Amino acid sequence: MKKNKLILLLIGILLIAGVGVVAYSFLNKEKPKDNIREQEKEKEPEVIEPVKKVEIIDLDSKSRPLAVMINNNSAVWKYQSGLNDAYIVYELLVEGGITREMALFKDSSAPKIQSIRSSRHYYLDYAMENDAIYVHWGWSPQAQSDIRSLGINNINGLTYENTYFFRDKTVSAGYEHKGYTTMEYMNKAIERLKYRTTSDKANLLNYSVDSLDLASKENHQGADNVALKFSSYTVKFKYDKENGIYLKTQNNTDMYDYTTKERMNTKNIIVYQVNYSRLQGDNKGRLNMNNIGSGKGYFISEGIAVPITWSKSSRSEQTKYKFEDGTDLVVNDGRTYIEVLPNNGSITITADVPQNVPQENENGEA
Repeated sequence: MKKNKLILLLIGILLIAGVGVVAYSFLNKEKPKDNIREQEKEKEPEVIEPVKKVEIIDLDSKSRPLAVMINNNSAVWKYQSGLNDAYIVYELLVEGGITREMALFKDSSAPKIQSIRSSRHYYLDYAMENDAIYVHWGWSPQAQSDIRSLGINNINGLTYENTYFFRDKTVSAGYEHKGYTTMEYMNKAIERLKYRTTSDKANLLNYSVDSLDLASKENHQGADNVALKFSSYTVKFKYDKENGIYLKTQNNTDMYDYTTKERMNTKNIIVYQVNYSRLQGDNKGRLNMNNIGSGKGYFISEGIAVPITWSKSSRSEQTKYKFEDGTDLVVNDGRTYIEVLPNNGSITITADVPQNVPQENENGEA
């Protein structure tokens, strides 16, 4: 009997000891450290800032641009459409003291481009330097010859009227001023003609996604007002400080897009002068343009103008634009007008005078 009691006592002692060990282990179990608990929490999603990209064109796109001849006769100023859809607009002198513009479109869906006019041979130089498909409605004999000899991919309104080109009956001007097309029609024409649609040629201009600090450039000047006299008329650009763009005026006529009613504008202006001369043997007064070589000009953007240089080594080679220090020109993100004036034209760049600055009288007294 005593033996059984002893056994039961031992069993009881062992049970009590076991429970004690378990309790001690539970009570002294190491608590998770704070950093471990933090790792076990659900991680907050990482905020990734979107990469800023140039908006005027897709810099990664290999699409060939279209270069479209735009009528700039005063009879159709109020009917011009599509220039605000272009990323580059060239303006060059033609016969009669007027200009024509050549607008470049890339990956565009421009709903209407008008009015389209005929080609002049030196515009081909700028179509080639951009590897662009050239769009026109007719041609001079020199342009016709060069388009064929140089193998320029072109779409001619004389060939495709009422197919890809049409006449706008709402235009109150001569029949030759009514021509228009759309990017949808141009894409159909390109497909039909089986033209190459991609290009490995670099973009003509270098773009900055951030606003340029042109005020840090030597010899910079204020450029709120830009007046460019070609011959019989003057194109003007007025800086709109609120929107950071230049508004276009021609011979004191404010320019609006006929289709969208939007004010015609540009972010950047490149301007320089070359020699134009009468084309020998031409009875229409057509011109030659001496654009192969080099010279000086201005880059104008966001209210500031800085001197630049330009050079072009051949008709098909890209024009190279550089700052005065020899570095490549970089332009702000936006449309660029390239204005090539004759040597006997004029470039006038002025800054607005702050209203709180006293004006001098004719004797130089404030």
